[in-house]
Amino acid sequence: MAATLIIAGGMLVGTVLPLHAATLNTMDDVGAAIQACWTPPPDAGDSTVTLSFSFKRDGTLIGAPRPTAAKVAGDDKARKSFIDAAVAAVKNCTPLSFSPTLAQGIGGNVFTLQFVSPKK
Repeated sequence: MAATLIIAGGMLVGTVLPLHAATLNTMDDVGAAIQACWTPPPDAGDSTVTLSFSFKRDGTLIGAPRPTAAKVAGDDKARKSFIDAAVAAVKNCTPLSFSPTLAQGIGGNVFTLQFVSPKK
């Protein structure tokens, strides 16, 4: 079973968590923490990318996040830049600090996270 988080640029304002400082209790907290790490490229247009990844119980990644779907405005360079920014957000945000309860259920599960460019 895959869990899904949807991250949209500009969403979750006010729930941004300090990196690596707060203990995360829910998958919504995880999404907010990763959102705080993401900076979409300028002129991303109407773009989305979905990444697939897994965590260990200690908050580190199991392998690299991989894109599973992408719709990116622009050329191949724009596509690479948008996908790279999303992958970097996940990598740069880890390790995350999970509460014992969240850590117990998160280890090894595959999650998908959709990054959506901010609406202009």
